[in-house]
Amino acid sequence: MATLQKYGAPGVYDPPGYSQAIKVTGAQTILFLAGQVAYAPDGSVNHRGDFIAQARQVFGAVKALVEAGGGTLANVVKITTYVTDVRYRQDFRVVRDEFFGARGPASTMIEVSALAHPDYLIEIEAVAVV
Repeated sequence: MATLQKYGAPGVYDPPGYSQAIKVTGAQTILFLAGQVAYAPDGSVNHRGDFIAQARQVFGAVKALVEAGGGTLANVVKITTYVTDVRYRQDFRVVRDEFFGARGPASTMIEVSALAHPDYLIEIEAVAVV
């Protein structure tokens, strides 16, 4: 039977309303990461108006959470990215390539009218198999 464990990672804001990540173990381990945004240490918005800085912080949070779950970015099999303006796509790819290389995980990008706070420009959720 699979075991589910909610967890966080050092340096990644831990909001009270949901889990940042869930580790599923059994025959294999699957990590389900909640959507990551550019949280400041106090839970407010970091890097207002700077898409690239927000994207780097978000990918850094994904990396930290996957590593805290026992994996590396090489274990990430799927990311879903929500952006408030699809014109950020090229900047997104530059930052994604910094973390994953030219061939990253399976991914989806969706333009949305807004995220949880009007100053968030990007949110990424991920699935990793460890």
